[in-house]
Amino acid sequence: MFLRCNERFKNGKDHRYWNIVENKRTSSGRIVQRQVLYLGEISDNQQDAWRKAIEVFEDGQEQPKQMLLFPEDTPSHNEV
Repeated sequence: MFLRCNERFKNGKDHRYWNIVENKRTSSGRIVQRQVLYLGEISDNQQDAWRKAIEVFEDGQEQPKQMLLFPEDTPSHNEV
């Protein structure tokens, strides 16, 4: 899996829309790409977080390990 960026010029501005895409091999041996998730416009920090999440998912383990995408948004352990 990987992030794919689609750029578009709209209303006088450049816009970047992001998708998570995976490669799949067909029975005939061809490789096709499939959109797994549409993310829309995301910030640079969100891009980095999604790249890390994809790496965790593709680690090759049967069960992917869970991670927080945005750890700064979670309450700290000291808060009640």
